[in-house]
Amino acid sequence: MKMSARAKRMARNHKRGTTKLSLVSLMDIFTILVFFLMLNASDVQVLQRDDSVELPKSTVKTPAKETLLLMINANNILLQGKPIAKTADLYEQQDYIILALKEELLYQASRTTRAPIDPEDPDAEEDPGLSITIMGDKSVPYQILKKIMQTSAESGYTNIALAVENQLEASSEIAPADTQADASAEGDGS
Repeated sequence: MKMSARAKRMARNHKRGTTKLSLVSLMDIFTILVFFLMLNASDVQVLQRDDSVELPKSTVKTPAKETLLLMINANNILLQGKPIAKTADLYEQQDYIILALKEELLYQASRTTRAPIDPEDPDAEEDPGLSITIMGDKSVPYQILKKIMQTSAESGYTNIALAVENQLEASSEIAPADTQADASAEGDGS
């Protein structure tokens, strides 16, 4: 029986079988993508977010830095996610030093290696101190924050930053961000 041109074409296509997929070019693309993501991931500065802490809104120009994170919510004081003290206990406390927090901060300071100060560098600070970022809920009263900042300064953490949620000012050139930024304050304890 004689086959039509269409039947011959279908028979030819059916004989071809499976096609092979070359993965070399796909692996090259993914390798480039991985290197791109690795290089650009270091530029992102994000602090841990906790739903129990609602940050106050502010406009700031300095971005957040990777430092020791002290989080204060309505119930607890957490240092790097570890519970240190109950916030309710601090209301009755008359002393400005929180002993449990001071012990933990001194322990963290002993684990930190500090770069030596170059005496010939005119731009170098005398003693930059250790850095800490305080992420306090906006409902926490200032009297509690004052005790925490005093304890931090007593423990050697004099470079204190308060985390806030960045909000765009009308005449500002700051880009809007949902991440926190820090407003630097010298920790003199007052």
